[in-house]
Amino acid sequence: MFVYPSSFYARWRLQSGSLCVLREGDAPPPEKLLQAVWQHQRLRRHELRTFDGPAIKILHPGFISHSGGPDFRGAVVQFGDAPPRTGDIEVDLHAGGWRAHGHDKNPAFTNVILHVLWDGDKAAPGTPPKLFLRDHLDSPLAELSVWLNTDAAEALPETLRGQCCGPLRELAPEKLSELLRQAAQIRFQAKAAQFAARARQAGWEQSLWEGIFRALGYQHNSWPMLGLAEQRLRWLTPKLSPLELQARLLGLANLLPAELTRTQAGADVYLRRVWDQWWRERDEFADGTLPRSLWRFHGQRPANHPQRRLALAAHWLAGGKLFFQLEGWCAAELPEEKLAATLLEVLQIEPDKFWSWHWTLHSARLKKPQPLLGAARVTDLAVNVILPWLWARAVEGGNAKLQQAMEQRFFAWPAAEDNAVLRLARQRLLGGTPRRSFQNAASQQGLLQIVRDFCDHSNAVCEQCRFPELVGNFAG
Repeated sequence: MFVYPSSFYARWRLQSGSLCVLREGDAPPPEKLLQAVWQHQRLRRHELRTFDGPAIKILHPGFISHSGGPDFRGAVVQFGDAPPRTGDIEVDLHAGGWRAHGHDKNPAFTNVILHVLWDGDKAAPGTPPKLFLRDHLDSPLAELSVWLNTDAAEALPETLRGQCCGPLRELAPEKLSELLRQAAQIRFQAKAAQFAARARQAGWEQSLWEGIFRALGYQHNSWPMLGLAEQRLRWLTPKLSPLELQARLLGLANLLPAELTRTQAGADVYLRRVWDQWWRERDEFADGTLPRSLWRFHGQRPANHPQRRLALAAHWLAGGKLFFQLEGWCAAELPEEKLAATLLEVLQIEPDKFWSWHWTLHSARLKKPQPLLGAARVTDLAVNVILPWLWARAVEGGNAKLQQAMEQRFFAWPAAEDNAVLRLARQRLLGGTPRRSFQNAASQQGLLQIVRDFCDHSNAVCEQCRFPELVGNFAG
């Protein structure tokens, strides 16, 4: 067993309670430790065998998921002599967790090919194959629990990086920047082409609103938000106030609670006003009301809750000027360092009596008012919606000068907030290049395009992926 140094800092670390050291015979280890053991394969890998089943080879453990569903996505596992299978991995302490946690009824778990557990002595019928870890660890629990609190446990193992990581790291910085720029341009123009195609069917203003609503839905709720936007010409009538539009949108979205909060007077007052409005017209819009099951709330920040985003959109729609304001912003001569700030001025709304003080309909009143739109969301809207939409209009109108100006703004836009996809891509493709290395949003967009074009069409072991070869040719 590796002996850790008994220095003052080591003793202080233990005494402070910041480090939990486990010993054999203790209660089951925390699930976080099991997940780290699985990700880094801290196992005697040549001995692995499913419960009462064949020997297995873990060709790739998959990538940890932070968005709900199984713990690891895209694993590659070979059972006995059968061909390798690609699927998901769920990590639990005990076999009973499969049904206790509702995995057997959750469609997100239908692609689970292996249930990784701490220990057990039986497998329930109708559940995925089981692998018990307790007797297969490569080190004692005490040693593993100390290792869990190091950077090594947090970083993506070197062996899990993509085959393109080496060639990409060998690229000169200017070559890498150019590669990301070219990929970003593809992504930008593809988004613009989508707006142009929709505009030919429904008009430029409708295509803009659909893009805005889709972006406000973020990763999990873009589809139901788009569904609402597609009905815009039906539910948007002249001279509605922001509150009236909020009531209509929240009602159509099926996001209004059936009962008042009964604990927060301020929230109940707002809800009564919204319900009074929706009661009068919900029969008229009944055929357009979305099923509540479409919405996903797991792992979502309160500030990004669809209730709050619909409240923001209601202000823009009630104002009736956003389309023309964006045209004015497009035509203005603006220095690069003021692009984000000036667009925020266009998109920012007046404080809302309720939503400036609440994240959701059920949340407690905030100590300080919060704007419904921050700088980070402005960047998302700019690079994913507004700039490609304006560029597509310039192309359609044959305005080469404006087209070039919008493309320049895209490449000058400051970097967006980090996300799980970007973090994983930086680790797999670039060997853990820090976020600060990406000075603009276009570099991030380029990396996302590479993931979509190549990583999403291969498996976790980069089988038959040609991107490493292409990087080598690009370097030459």
